[in-house]
Amino acid sequence: MARPQHAQREVELAGAVPELSEAEVAAWRAEGTPVVELLARAQRLGPVSGIRLGERPVVLVTDPDAVRHVLARHPGRYVKRSHRMRRLLGDGVLTVDGEAWRGQRRLFQPQFTVQGVRRYERAMRDAVGVTAHTWAESARTGQPRDLVADMRRFAIDVIWRATTGLPLDDTTHRQLLAAARIVAAVAALGPSGAPDFDGDLAEVDAAAGRAVAAARAGEGPGILDALLDAVELPDPDGRLVRDNFVTFLVAGYETTAATLSWLLLLLHDHPEHREWALAQGPAGSSGRTAAIRALISETLRLYPAALLLFRDATEDDVLAGRRIEAGATVALCAYLTHRIPGLWPDPERFWPRRFHEPAPRPALGTYYPLGLGPRTCLGAQFTLQEMTLLAETLLPAFDFTLDGERPAPAFDITIHPDGPLPARLRERGGRP
Repeated sequence: MARPQHAQREVELAGAVPELSEAEVAAWRAEGTPVVELLARAQRLGPVSGIRLGERPVVLVTDPDAVRHVLARHPGRYVKRSHRMRRLLGDGVLTVDGEAWRGQRRLFQPQFTVQGVRRYERAMRDAVGVTAHTWAESARTGQPRDLVADMRRFAIDVIWRATTGLPLDDTTHRQLLAAARIVAAVAALGPSGAPDFDGDLAEVDAAAGRAVAAARAGEGPGILDALLDAVELPDPDGRLVRDNFVTFLVAGYETTAATLSWLLLLLHDHPEHREWALAQGPAGSSGRTAAIRALISETLRLYPAALLLFRDATEDDVLAGRRIEAGATVALCAYLTHRIPGLWPDPERFWPRRFHEPAPRPALGTYYPLGLGPRTCLGAQFTLQEMTLLAETLLPAFDFTLDGERPAPAFDITIHPDGPLPARLRERGGRP
């Protein structure tokens, strides 16, 4: 369909996207500073700005209206054509586009609604129980724990149980941790050459094979059932089932583990917010649950799931008065949008009551830690529920003291603590 003449005229009149100079990009590389610093420098040029890395121009978008335009209003103009994790994730629902994506999304969507997620609560609660038992043992013995490792194991345990119906064993845990090494090896922004991770990929594939076999045998709650039962998506070699198991693993546990780790660190530094949340009602009450969700929402504001969301422009367009050419790569950065002072008062402050009634809900495009529009994270409700259940159990039951220095943020595909979070646990007076 031809573009309306007035729209084409708007494109012609729009200004060019301001870009960081090659010298500024070269200086950033020489300084070895985190990629988020480069993005922040570009943001200072305006709400839509450019970064050129070699022959690859990238348009950075942080303005809420432009975010809405790309992700919610015109997803057909800005498509997800590739993924830097394609070698690990294959043709799962996160990486494919077009009819392949629509078919898979249609199959999986009912399982990840608020109602659908309830079928996995037993798996979540069992994993919560294992973590709480481990923490209680460490509190009694005085043995320190790495909270980042614990949150990662919990998140992997939930996915494993939801797929297989089995508790996570040490061999499977070790094999699936290889996925984290692969994710960390792929930079969020920069040269796209694939690092050598054949050994790690073999470890992930070995565990994925066991998960798919268990799913085919009907041993788990059924996170892959819809795909296994589908006839409109032929998968004779089982590769598509494998790809989606790994997709759910990587998308689920990385987000969950990083968010829970940040939450624990933030509450350690600001214990008054934990006490506020626990005071909103007794265990299991809607008041306490709503307050704990506010803790999680504010954590996701400060540390959203992904550093960047990439889209490719399929036609010429205008964003915030700037001309976007067909074929341009657009990168949306929730981390920076969530820190715009005009949108978020005192944006660096951890203040969970921003998300607690009667506070107004953030405007569309202002807050999008798990994406926005038709490609919003499929497992958002799943992730929020498992984090809520764990926090509702651990926060009233345990205190902890950090040992050593706090890890800085690592800005890779995800935003996660760059190192362990060693802590000593102690049980609080009451039980959850």
